[in-house]
Amino acid sequence: MKTFAELPEKERELLLQFPVYISLLAANSDQLMDEPEKETAVWLTHIKTFSTEPDVQPFYKEAELVFEKNLSLIDRKISDRREERETEIKAALRKIDLILQQMNIDFANALRRSMRSYKDYISKAHQNVLEYFIFPVPIDGISA
Repeated sequence: MKTFAELPEKERELLLQFPVYISLLAANSDQLMDEPEKETAVWLTHIKTFSTEPDVQPFYKEAELVFEKNLSLIDRKISDRREERETEIKAALRKIDLILQQMNIDFANALRRSMRSYKDYISKAHQNVLEYFIFPVPIDGISA
């Protein structure tokens, strides 16, 4: 099984786009990625460089270096139409999953867990601090 450092350059570049595609997928639920979602994605990618499982920290350190550039390029490249956009994102994620299937199982599972929490966090980018202060417990119809 391969480690992240052992991946061929093309596969490595695609894997480094994983947080970008997850960010775009999370943002696609309410249409295109807006500024709060983008800022949250950039911030979260930075935070993950030291707050995630040790096995994937080197991955995030590299992903952070190219995140904003990749986000801009991919966001412009894929369709603006929600359904087509989602199809394109999911196709890229399937390619990334094929790479993960060839990798060290511990790394792959840690990265998948990390990306699930990443997606959840980006999806909540519109919830504001005041909402959490006033309604710290989710209440249907009032908070998400």
